[in-house]
Amino acid sequence: MTETKNNNGLKVIAGLLGVVLLGTIIYTVSLYQDKKKTTDALTQEKELVVADLNNLKSEYDKAILESNATNEELVAARDNIAKYIDSVQGMKADIASLSRYRRQVDVLKAEREKLLKQVDSLTQSNSLLAMQRDSTFTELEKQTVFNDSLVVQNTQLADAVERGSALSLSSFSVDAVKERNSGKLVSTSRAKATDKFKVCFTVADNVIAEAGDREFYIEVLDPQGNVLGDSYTKSTEEGANITYSKGTNFYYENSNLDVCDYINKPGDEFPKGNYMVNVYDNKLKLLGTSKFELK
Repeated sequence: MTETKNNNGLKVIAGLLGVVLLGTIIYTVSLYQDKKKTTDALTQEKELVVADLNNLKSEYDKAILESNATNEELVAARDNIAKYIDSVQGMKADIASLSRYRRQVDVLKAEREKLLKQVDSLTQSNSLLAMQRDSTFTELEKQTVFNDSLVVQNTQLADAVERGSALSLSSFSVDAVKERNSGKLVSTSRAKATDKFKVCFTVADNVIAEAGDREFYIEVLDPQGNVLGDSYTKSTEEGANITYSKGTNFYYENSNLDVCDYINKPGDEFPKGNYMVNVYDNKLKLLGTSKFELK
C-alpha cells in the first residue's frame, strides 16, 4: 500500500516536471522567435535607412553633374551623406540608433530640398545671365558690323572726296621760244635758236578742292631721256618719287587758273631731237604730257 502511494507521487512529480519543461521550451522558442522578428525588423529598418541615404546621395550626384559650376555646398552635403551611409552600414542595429538615424534622414531630406531650390534658383539666374550675355554679344556683333560698314563707307567717301578734290589740267602746252633784244618771246622749232621752254597749263576749277598755295612739278626729258635743269628729287609717303626740272608755285582759289613757267637752256644750247615734258601735282600724280621736236 505504501509503495503504491510512492509510485503515484513520483508519477505526479514527473508529470509536473514535464509540464514545467514543456512550458520552458515553449517560452524559450517564443523568446527566440520574438528576438528573430525584432532582429529582422531592425535589419530591414537599417536597410531602409541606408536606401534613403543612397537615394539622397544619388540626387546630390545628379545635381552636381547638372550644375554648370562646382557647388561646394552640394559637394559637402553629398560627402556628409556618404559618411552617414558608412556609419549605418557598420553599426549594430538597435532601436535607439536607428531612430536617431531616421530622424537624421528627415533632416537631410529637408536640407536637400533647400539646397536644390537654391541650385535651381542659381541655375535660372545663370540661364538668364547667359541669355542676356548672348543677346548683348549679338547686339555687339551687329554694332560691330554696322561700325565696320560705317568705316568702309567713310573710307570710301574720304577716297571719293580726295579723288574729287584733286586738281586737274584743262589745257597744257609747251613752246620752244627765242628771246629778242626787246624782251619779246617768239616761238621757234630750231634748237640753236631756242633760249628756253615755255610751259603753260590751266588748272581746272574744282569747288571741293582746298584753296591755298600749291606746287606742281615740271619734268623735262631731253632726247637722251635725261632730266633737264637742276634735277630735284621729290618723294611721297607712299614711296613714289620723281626727278623733276623745276617746281612752280601758285595760289589756287577753286576757279580756272592759268600758270606759265620757263625752263632755261642747259649750257650753250638745247640739243636737237625729241623732247617730253610732264607735269605732276604735289602727290606726284601725272597731270599732263607734251612732246615736241627741236631741229
